[in-house]
This record gives sequence, structure tokens and C-alpha cells, in this order.
Amino acid sequence: MQRQPSYKQLARASPRERTITSVVSRPIPNSYWATPLLLACEYPWTPSLNTSRSVQKIDLLLLAGIRTFIDLTESGELSPYAPHLSECVTRLGIDPREVEYHNFPVRDRCTPASVDFVHRIMRVLADNERRGRITAVHCRGGIGRTGLVVGCWLVESGAAQDGPQALSIIAREWQTVEKCKRYPCSPETGGQCEFVKNFVPRSMPSVA
Repeated sequence: MQRQPSYKQLARASPRERTITSVVSRPIPNSYWATPLLLACEYPWTPSLNTSRSVQKIDLLLLAGIRTFIDLTESGELSPYAPHLSECVTRLGIDPREVEYHNFPVRDRCTPASVDFVHRIMRVLADNERRGRITAVHCRGGIGRTGLVVGCWLVESGAAQDGPQALSIIAREWQTVEKCKRYPCSPETGGQCEFVKNFVPRSMPSVA
């Protein structure tokens, strides 16, 4: 079994060594693969680690092949990492033009304002799947808002037959996440679960 290198080991490694030692199975403890091209995870940035010698969770995500980030947090909720993305990818030897960032803010422990809002996220995910790109979706803890979007995508993509099956898939995967003992359910609230249960996929136009 491949052993995950520590943050300190990665901080001392060269960009090439970091790529070689990256762990694809689970880039960070509080993450899981919803599909082969979609990772669900917690917020990947810690301001106190913003030094040239520190390894952020976002570094581990990039090393695992993540090239698109979907951020569900609101402005001012947490310290933004988008301004640091270019610096991170350059440090890791990745072309900054390969990386995309999208922000679809949803209030914590709440549901999106509308189904149309979620379909906008679905279009981004569909476009990335068409291009074979790996996406990470996250909110603050990777529990409620993230679980909701993942559940909708499982239905939209056909990975789940319906919302209830999508929730069952997430429940199974969530049990493998480090923080599941503290937060046993994803999505987090009844309203978020109901949103997934009632989500109806819509045919999406191809993205030019």
C-alpha cells in the first residue's frame, strides 16, 4: 500500500518529486472521489500556511490532477485562495492556463437559491467531463453544500438513477472520510437532502 507523504516531506521536495509522490487515491484526508473526474473535499486553503515552505491542501489537490475548482463558499466566509492559485501552480511546475476556478456561492447550511443556479454548476461539471478534466468541488467543510452538489451531479450524469440513490452513494463514500465521526451525515441538513431527492436532471446544451 502506498503511504502518503507528510506535508513536511512535500515541502522539502522538488516539484518533480512532489508529482511522483502525490497520492491519487485520496489527496487529502477529508475528501472522496464522487466519480473518477469529481473530487468532493473541504476548503483547501489555510492562511497561516501561506509561506514558500508550506504545503497547502490545494497543492495536494493539484498534484492529484485537479485542474478545475468549484468553490461554494460566500465572499468573506473564508480567506480566498483564488488570488494564490497562479503562485501555487507555478511552484508545482503546472501551467497556470490549465487551471480554472469557479465560484457559486451558497449560504452555509442552506440550499441554493434556485434549481437553475444548480444547473449552472452542472453545466460546468458537464463541460469538464467532456474535456476529461478532473474537478474538485468544496464548501467550508465539504459536508452540506458540497454533498448537495455532488448528489445533483450523480443524478445529472447518470451515475445514480435518482436522488435517493445518489444520497446512498454519498453516505457510503462519506464513511471513508476522516471527519465522518464528528459529522456523520452528508449532505448536512434535511433541506439539503430533500433538494437532492427532488432534483430532476435537465438536458444541457453542448458547451462550445
